[in-house]
Amino acid sequence: MTELWNWRIERRSAQAEVHTALAEAIGRPVLPLAGAAAGLTAAGAVLCDVWHAPGDFPTVVDCYAPPENVDEHAAVAALARRLGVNCLLRDDTLDAGRHLLVGPDGTIRPVHFDVADTDDGEVLTNQRLCTHADPGCRGWSRCQRSRWTPDSVLSARTAA
Repeated sequence: MTELWNWRIERRSAQAEVHTALAEAIGRPVLPLAGAAAGLTAAGAVLCDVWHAPGDFPTVVDCYAPPENVDEHAAVAALARRLGVNCLLRDDTLDAGRHLLVGPDGTIRPVHFDVADTDDGEVLTNQRLCTHADPGCRGWSRCQRSRWTPDSVLSARTAA
């Protein structure tokens, strides 16, 4: 089965910049999808598509067939550190507005966004922490059933 990593970066980042940082983070070659279509693949290479969407966290990164021996949380934390920015990845609640915010210092915490689907892609706005102070995050909410409970802050090393 082919796994897919899907992340977002808090600033517009060029494809080459993301590929270089990701290759350093996971210790594997990273190639654009166009390179794979042209038959330019390397053994063990990760195929990575980078594009821009409107709203907060405008750079979207999709990695196809990432290495099985690399933890996704550790990889996105290493990417965030190398780029010096916050990154997002989906959490385990299946709530479209809930994500994990990964800081350049390696911390991971749950956050919420308002989500709107547009012709230009999914737009994330109005970032806020997932916290017990928010009534929507308490009680029987999806947030409580997550590995990443409200107000949790973990390091990427702990999450791996």
